[in-house]
Formats: sequence, structure tokens, C-alpha cells
Amino acid sequence: MNDFTFARRTNWQNETNALNKAVETLKAQGASILDLTVSNPTECGFFYPANLLSVLSSSDNLRYDPDACGIKEAREVVFNYYAKPKVKGSIDDIVLTASTSEAYSFLMRLLINPGEKVLVPAPSYPLFQFLLEINDVNFAQYPLVYDGEWRMDIQALESLVDEKTRAIILVNPNNPTGSYVGKSELVQLNNICERHQLTLISDEVFFDYAFYQGDFVSLLGNDRVLTFVLGGLSKTLGLPQMKCAWILSSGPQALLKDAQDRLSIIADTYLSVNTPVQNALRSWLGMAPGIQEQIMARVKENAAWLKAQLRAHTEILSIQGGWYAVLRIPAIKSEEEWCLEFVREDQVLVYPGYFFDFPKEAYIVVSLLPEKALFQQGISRIMSRLDEKIVEEV
Repeated sequence: MNDFTFARRTNWQNETNALNKAVETLKAQGASILDLTVSNPTECGFFYPANLLSVLSSSDNLRYDPDACGIKEAREVVFNYYAKPKVKGSIDDIVLTASTSEAYSFLMRLLINPGEKVLVPAPSYPLFQFLLEINDVNFAQYPLVYDGEWRMDIQALESLVDEKTRAIILVNPNNPTGSYVGKSELVQLNNICERHQLTLISDEVFFDYAFYQGDFVSLLGNDRVLTFVLGGLSKTLGLPQMKCAWILSSGPQALLKDAQDRLSIIADTYLSVNTPVQNALRSWLGMAPGIQEQIMARVKENAAWLKAQLRAHTEILSIQGGWYAVLRIPAIKSEEEWCLEFVREDQVLVYPGYFFDFPKEAYIVVSLLPEKALFQQGISRIMSRLDEKIVEEV
């Protein structure tokens, strides 16, 4: 089979990057790495209720009676989780999926023909490239700009719209910048979508993790244009392994009904959400406030401590919500050089800004989830390294 070829959509570079190679080498040598990139709450010492798993033993889980969009009772629980003033519709507006990644795939199948385009934010989480390419969807990046606060460059965004553009993806709050969609931004986005016949997709998995009450808004119930809001257990409950997410739809009624019918067929093709998790939702979502309170306490404490360690040569960019912090560090080295030095010399792992498509250097991104002692030790090593290099430069 010398002439065998795989589909072009999977022609990604599979080489391990320099940062991961450095980590693998150190671990092979027995080094202990302080991981400030951790995004899995189950690895960060949070307390989960003792009865969380007991609901999975229900005899109801032996009965298989699938509903394409998710078991009715499960969708009711999701609907009721959101404050009623925010949600104008009904459980018919909800489709359960195994993950937000699957939710994106459903929406790409619903909205985008092969070769058509969506707009995605930059900086942002790098998963978009893979999610869109495996669905044969092109994309362009619209900029988030920083002037003491993050905001969308609305004019630049609209300039990217062409005849092949079908949707705008928002991450609300953004990962890793922690910036929410402002009320005035939503008005402008709706105007753009009406002018160009576009759809809004708002990834709101981190929405519950706001640092304060600001002038920002969820897209739940946005009915001016066809709108899809994504959420899921990975962040809402801090349980990424339980594999359940959801799409909440809104928009002009005739268009919304057509979208729901089409999504139902897509969902019926996969039937991917397992019955035990759906049956557990009623119990689990009731536990969400207690779990979220722990996570918020941790990320706020770590963020406050981080701010107290800043030097004149270092800046923490404004955070409105989420689990991450962005640090501007001296550009006397490239981000990759800095991150490799942090790993090799200090055994601390952080993200370089270019992983998230920051437009210039030098930025690093750190998770605010690690336990206090680990986080403080890791940040202290980074600050000491930066101080040392600044002195050498002077």
C-alpha cells in the first residue's frame, strides 16, 4: 500500500514541540515539575461530595430509551439550572452532547458547508483549528485588543466578513484572557449578524466563574439572531471526565424551529450522551454551587497572591473571569526561550503566549487552579528567574 493516503483534513504536524520534549526529558530523569498549566480540577485537591458517584448505581441506568436531543428530564434539569429570567424558551431549545467539542461539530454540520468560514477570537484556546479543520470549515481570527481591559475590535471583525462567512464564535469569558462579552459588544455583534445573515455561537463554559459583577452579558435568550450557547459539566461541575455538555438555542422563532429540527436529526445520528450521566444530572447540578465556590475561592486567592508578587518589569493583564492569568514579561527573550528556561532551570511549566495566538511577545499564561503551596512555589521561581535576568541585562 505504498500509495495509500489519509484524508487531507488530518494532515497536522505530529512532532512534539520543544517545550513538551524538555518536560519529557526532565521527567525521565526523575525531576518533579511544578505544573502551572493544569486545567483539570480533579487533579487540584478540590472536595467532591461523597455521594456524587452513588447516583450512577441507579437501576434506571439499565433501561435504554433514547431521545435524540437528550432525555427530557435531563434537559429540564439543564433548563432549570439557568436563572429563568435568562432563558426565555423551553427544553426544546436544548440539545445534550458528550462534550462541547461535539457540540461544535454538531453546529458546524448544521451551519457551515465545506470550505465556508467562521470567525474565531485571537488570542484564544488553540483547539479551534483542529475542531474546524476536521469539519472542513475555514476560519479567520478577529482580534481581541488590550488597553487596560480586553475588548473585541468590532471594526476589524466586520472587515473579515465575506460571502463565505457563516458564523461568529465567541468564548465568553475568553480562555485565556478571562474577558467577557460586554453589553454594547453584543448589540454591535447582533447588528453585524443581521447585516450579513450570520449566526452567533457563544462558548460559555467558564461563565459561572466571574471575578466580579461587570458590564458583561450571557448570550442566553438572545433572539435577534440565531444564537447557540454552549455549556457543560467539565467546567460547571469541575468534572471533565463525566462527558456531558449542552447547546442552548435562541433566535427568531421560524428560524429557531428549523434549526431545532435539523439539530435533532444530527443528534439522533450519534446518540452519544450516555444514560447514567443524563440520569445523574438532577443530583449533580445541585452540587454545582458548592464545587464552584471552592474553585472560585482558589482562583481568586491565587490571582491576588500573584498580583502581590509583580515587579516593575512584569504585568498581570486584567481578569474578569475564568481559571487563567496572562502575564506580560520582559521581551529580552522569546516566549519559547523563557518557557524552556523556566522548565529546564526551575522545573516550572507555563504556557507561552504564542500557544494562544497572542499577536506579540512576551506573554506567559498560568493556570490559577493549582493548590496554594504549589502555585506560590512555582510563581516564586519564575519571579526569581525574571529578576536575575533583568539584573544581568542591566
